[in-house]
Amino acid sequence: MNELQLLGPRAHGAPCGTAVLKAVAEDFQVDEVLDIPLAGEGEHLWLWVEKRELNTEEAAKRIARAASVPLRMISYAGLKDRQALTRQWFSLHLPGKVDPDLSAAEDASLSIFKQLRHSRKLQRGAHAANGFTLRLTQLSADHEALDARLKQVAAQGIPNYYGLQRFGHEGGNVAHARHFAANKSLPDKRNVRSRVLSAARSYLFNQVLAARVAAGNWNQALPGDLLAFTDSRSFFPAGEAECSDPRLAILDLHPTGPLWGAGVSTAAGVAQQLEQQVAEAEPALVDWLADAGMTHERRILRLPIGGLSWHYPEPDILQLEFVLPAGCFATVLVRELVDLLPAGQTDNPCVF
Repeated sequence: MNELQLLGPRAHGAPCGTAVLKAVAEDFQVDEVLDIPLAGEGEHLWLWVEKRELNTEEAAKRIARAASVPLRMISYAGLKDRQALTRQWFSLHLPGKVDPDLSAAEDASLSIFKQLRHSRKLQRGAHAANGFTLRLTQLSADHEALDARLKQVAAQGIPNYYGLQRFGHEGGNVAHARHFAANKSLPDKRNVRSRVLSAARSYLFNQVLAARVAAGNWNQALPGDLLAFTDSRSFFPAGEAECSDPRLAILDLHPTGPLWGAGVSTAAGVAQQLEQQVAEAEPALVDWLADAGMTHERRILRLPIGGLSWHYPEPDILQLEFVLPAGCFATVLVRELVDLLPAGQTDNPCVF
């Protein structure tokens, strides 16, 4: 599957040029934003960890080995990219135990900067946001065109697609999901099961959003839409009055799309018709998600870019700084700006 099939059309026009992302780990930096005051005491040890070219699951395994505890005693809020420099929290459940020596977990790819006790473990999805610092290198684009595009993105937001990394190489995770759905089964391994279920839900959501982008109403509230605030998981139906709510214009309130699972969407009108069309095109995936115990949820269709700033340290480098809500993809922002080349490539790729 190609990029257009997995994500959908861009919202702000053709890319302004080409660039390379992640030539080195420092080109893609992520800082987890966690608004939880830590008590300083309790049976859970929280760690502020920096990882370089190391994924979250492998870091958790290394911490568990160093602490001599089962992996199930290690918790984290979210998965972070491997090919990056990332900083995030982990927690260890250590009832009745002193702080372990974790030096065996540390090397050039993992550093523990802070250790604090707390009364509760770190829950998945507990982080409020992620802060990003990205460097696009080997940039071949007109700076004025890029500046105009970035101002447009800051003012209007972008489609809140799930990024390509959710779907695996050439959409392999979606293919695996379709295989299990056709056989009405689930993978035995927990991590594989989680990956294919997530890929299926993300793919179906992207299909709904892609249709809204193509229709030009991804950033508008339509009668029958279900609306949500940027930082809220609750939603409410849009009538005529809600469609003109001024909070839509300031990127605080947004239309939502479905994350399929058990339960019935209460969307109506055009929104409901579109969701039904996607469901009818992929009935095996929709039924499989419900049977697997997933519950119907909603995700905002429009993604506001918090604190977006940029500059050019060198003529062929663009540095971006911004904040995104948890679960949103920085690469989707980059996609609205430029086409990405593999490191070392300088010719223009095909534009999907």
